[in-house]
Amino acid sequence: MLEIAAGLDDVIAMGRGDPDFHTPAHIVEAAKRAIDANEHHYTHPAGIPQLREAIADTLSREYGLRYDLDEVIVTAGVQESITLCMLALIEPGDEVLITSPRFTTYDQAVHAFGGVPVPVPTFESDDFALMPSEIEARLTERTKVLVLVSPNNPTGAVTPPDVIRQIAELAIRHDLIVISDEIYASLIYEGAEHLSIAAVDGMRERTIVLNGFSKSYAMTGWRVGYMAAPKAFTRMLIDPRHMLSINAATPSQFAALAALTGPQDALVAMRDAYAERRAFLMQAMDGLGLTYGFPGGAFYLYTNTSGTGMLSPAFCETLLREGRVLLFPGSLFGDDSDLYTRMSYLQPLPRIEEAMDRFAGVVERHRGG
Repeated sequence: MLEIAAGLDDVIAMGRGDPDFHTPAHIVEAAKRAIDANEHHYTHPAGIPQLREAIADTLSREYGLRYDLDEVIVTAGVQESITLCMLALIEPGDEVLITSPRFTTYDQAVHAFGGVPVPVPTFESDDFALMPSEIEARLTERTKVLVLVSPNNPTGAVTPPDVIRQIAELAIRHDLIVISDEIYASLIYEGAEHLSIAAVDGMRERTIVLNGFSKSYAMTGWRVGYMAAPKAFTRMLIDPRHMLSINAATPSQFAALAALTGPQDALVAMRDAYAERRAFLMQAMDGLGLTYGFPGGAFYLYTNTSGTGMLSPAFCETLLREGRVLLFPGSLFGDDSDLYTRMSYLQPLPRIEEAMDRFAGVVERHRGG
């Protein structure tokens, strides 16, 4: 799709998950100050202490999670955290249950260490929340890890707190380790509530929480993420973390520190803008008679576009060639139904309005045909 788009003019890109906002100015300035102050050398593999302390404070204040400084590891984006988790946990043949549709980096990381990724499907009828019964149905004697992603990419689903508690009970009963990917946890909209599974009684000792700065602070290129986990786990990861990239880029760490400790006005403004765009897209899909799961978080709408008369891969290519709008088919996220299309609302609202005019024109033309 990206190759096709590169050969077309005036394409409105609503496929990738890269915020269209600039990184807030005070965060950028913090990185510049760090460079000028000679803060561009190696740090401890786990990250600068003041950033780890700020992360621990944020996890406590925002999500009710209690971690000491040495239970936090700063990584070069959450993708590195994912790799570290699989390196530490997976033996050949171990099965990893992964919320699906999904960010397929998880599959690659599991395969890299000899594990077996096992998708756990979610459904529009449940607003794409992860259901305990679907987890239970896929448990075997080889199951070791459950990957819980809420809010979810690509669906925007937020698994409700009561269901999170049921999943926690299941994880304890079957002695599962849970990787809780919460990279979108600060992007929650009206009608949804986020509960970190690590906050549920009995779960802290068996949960690894992943989060970062890319999505909430528009810092995708800065490459700063983190994991929080019990001390016994984080201690064993210091050497492997050093082996992968030594440390997250030092100026980026100071930028991340400013993100957490500085004013939050920009985060709130971005979230408000996403909420407005989300509302418009939902209304546009409703007007076209296309259905979707309730997008409680993140910045995606996962829409059933089979009502256009085309399966998702064909629809996305037709929309791109005829309408100059770039969306991603669900097949890119491990969804083999070919019914769903992910649209990100990471364009200014006027561009999204233009995109939906083009979208409607293509839909009406092909429905009519």
